[in-house]
Amino acid sequence: MSGLGKGITCASIGRLLVDMGYKVVPIKIDPYINIDAGTMNPFQHGEVYVLKDGTEVDLDLGHYERFIGVELTGEHNITTGKIYRNVIEKERKGEYLGQTVQIIPHVTDEIKSWIRRVAEKSNADVCLVEIGGTVGDIEGMPFLEAVRQMKNELRHEDFMLIHVTLIPLDRGGEQKTKPTQHSVKELRSLGLQPDAIVGRCAERLKPETKRKISLFCDVPVEAVVSNEDVEDIYEVPLRFREERFDEYIVERLKLEKRPYKRDWEEMVKRLKDLKEEVTIAIVGKYTHVRDSYISIVEALKHGGIYAGCRVKVNWIESEELEGKENVEIEGDGILVPGGFGKRGAEGKIKAIEFARENNVPFLGICFGFQLAVIEFARNVIGWEDANSGEFASEGHLVIDLLPEQKEVDRLGGTMRLGEIEVTIVKDTLAYRLYGREKVYERHRHRYEVNPMYVEDLKRHGLVVSGYSDGGRRVEIIEYPKNDFFIGTQFHPEFKSRPYSPSPIFVGFVKASLENRG
Repeated sequence: MSGLGKGITCASIGRLLVDMGYKVVPIKIDPYINIDAGTMNPFQHGEVYVLKDGTEVDLDLGHYERFIGVELTGEHNITTGKIYRNVIEKERKGEYLGQTVQIIPHVTDEIKSWIRRVAEKSNADVCLVEIGGTVGDIEGMPFLEAVRQMKNELRHEDFMLIHVTLIPLDRGGEQKTKPTQHSVKELRSLGLQPDAIVGRCAERLKPETKRKISLFCDVPVEAVVSNEDVEDIYEVPLRFREERFDEYIVERLKLEKRPYKRDWEEMVKRLKDLKEEVTIAIVGKYTHVRDSYISIVEALKHGGIYAGCRVKVNWIESEELEGKENVEIEGDGILVPGGFGKRGAEGKIKAIEFARENNVPFLGICFGFQLAVIEFARNVIGWEDANSGEFASEGHLVIDLLPEQKEVDRLGGTMRLGEIEVTIVKDTLAYRLYGREKVYERHRHRYEVNPMYVEDLKRHGLVVSGYSDGGRRVEIIEYPKNDFFIGTQFHPEFKSRPYSPSPIFVGFVKASLENRG
């Protein structure tokens, strides 16, 4: 089933290989017809993750970057939409020389050539390909067929198929293997036999469960791997190592077993040894689907590792704050994340006002940054009609499209996406956090701080501590009257890693820990 943990499994295998000194390149296949994840609702699909080249992708690519330590681009994400677009463009150009264009061989050839191209270009030792969706889904069939063909085209030691399945517990606590048996039967009907089976279960697989799966699914017992629930996803590579999955993989692929780097293991130990705890209130509009903010939660965790504390999240639905006279937010720090649209915006503004007036550490990201500017304009400057051009047409539009954006007639065309250079002003909180004048951070937004009002905002005490485009675009704002109050137009969470955390998040968690007293 979807959401089972294929992404974490793939990322963890990549981490094991990287720890042995192998170069790994991951590719995620999403069988949906969308070209990318940019237009998808977070309620349906979780977080939209942004790569350095501005490609909007599935959240699994975020796991790959955090676990494997690679920076990916749009070519590392294949969708049905991308494949069919390429095939149709070739057909229109006459590249198929009058042939009838079909799923086999034209679509499957396009899939195979894309995988090979990325693998060869990367010069990696191992290319990891995750096929999203579920075996049997009609949209995934061309990809599984392409994989079947590749299996026959490659040497035995150059191809390995790992199947991730659900092993549920019945009411008596017995581990049930029948869903796995049916899933493998479905896979075999497509001409594919797994080399290993990773069993997702609430608890560690028992030896008899492994033997039963081995018997009915025709894989060695040592190739049936337990992937039970863990306290933290960063433990999964270490559990795989306990299962000796790494040894099976290198033997199957005829790779050399090399000594491990212990950095990941040490990081997990630090994480598990943390005793102190801070509570961060995340005031969002997609809080019913926690995957909508997965990179933020992970970045808070990374900040906690370096600040010396565990981070507990208090989820607050912003719409529930609207219409309340006196808002009180429970948390040692308050974070208002990104989002689009008017729904829940006024509730977020109330949360920002609470943080500013009560000197609670505050971090606003993207939409949260924009709403912090609106809150300041309304409640400090006194412009009661301060608003964003995203959901108002008159008043003090302190957030708005820039003039050249208004000339674009396609919604996606106004988006600012990907990694952009940001200049940081010295003697500011942002400079103390980053320690340098130039940084590169990833963006995903449409609206900007309106240049018309920047001087008014600064005159009343708001500090612009980061900018881009020669000073024309505001990237970071601060309110120095508070101990920690900062907002970023960019998304620092997208570049945060457990071994290299975002400086913004480290500073925010440290300030929240100090606020806890």
